[in-house]
Amino acid sequence: MDALRRTSLAAGGLYVLTFVSIPTVALYGPARDPDFVLGTGSETSVLVGAVLEVIVALACIGTAVVLYPVVKRQGPTRALGFVSVRILEAACIFIGVASLLTIVALRRQEVGAEAAVTGQMLVASYDSVFLVSQSLIPAANALLLGTLLYQARLVPRVLPVLGLVGAPLLVVSDLCVLFGLWDRLSPVTAIGALPIAVWEFSLGVYLIVRGFRPSPVTAGLLATGTPVRDTEPAT
Repeated sequence: MDALRRTSLAAGGLYVLTFVSIPTVALYGPARDPDFVLGTGSETSVLVGAVLEVIVALACIGTAVVLYPVVKRQGPTRALGFVSVRILEAACIFIGVASLLTIVALRRQEVGAEAAVTGQMLVASYDSVFLVSQSLIPAANALLLGTLLYQARLVPRVLPVLGLVGAPLLVVSDLCVLFGLWDRLSPVTAIGALPIAVWEFSLGVYLIVRGFRPSPVTAGLLATGTPVRDTEPAT
């Protein structure tokens, strides 16, 4: 197995791993109860959801770090932007998780009824951060990585096209949520996010199963046993 194939396997596996947080919509359900801080319901599901989101945040950073040495050969500036935005996404996820863990901490301290208001404020904070971290920022990721992969032809072009088409749809959906036209958890929001979700999952599966396509971008990275180094191609 050459170094480029190992890179595609790592990137694909990390992309698929980012989908482990899907159950958090249900797992965080108890925390949305106004009486959760007062001891109603189980905190276990909230803690499990927080762990899953931490895994997602770390996997987000991993996808960018692993792909950077390859895609930077097509566009160094956009590749660096992809890494930066991916790190920002992970940081926002950590902030959202911290909000939910703060609710759990308040619950364990057996605070009074007035803390229920604080708990709901923290839930609202999580929802706001989620709108940015796991909804709006993925649109920027799709534009940056999608254009790089489309131009480099490292994967079938239909995959990045999904991301490039889905990015503006996701932004429009997020703006509608922001202005109160529909709720973040509504079916319309899920439909708006579907193309980006399909793009990321399909990319992960393709990189695992097939790896990168032959391309001038990868010409200097195909030597067996040679690490995929962070270097520019010779001119």
